[in-house]
Amino acid sequence: IRGGRAPIRTVLYMAMMSAIQHNPVMKRFYHSLVNAGKHKKVALTACMRKMVTILNAMVRDDCLWQEA
Repeated sequence: IRGGRAPIRTVLYMAMMSAIQHNPVMKRFYHSLVNAGKHKKVALTACMRKMVTILNAMVRDDCLWQEA
């Protein structure tokens, strides 16, 4: 995550900060990582990667967000 495109990293970071507060799926995933002993920044980065994976799958399948 250190390398690569800084503007994209910044957008992902801010989106994940919001998602951790308001999205129940991301909130659970983040807190499960932190409770497992991961550092908060590491857990945040893992959530960012999970969000990119979910978004790619949504674009591939042409579907909207589904919590379940």
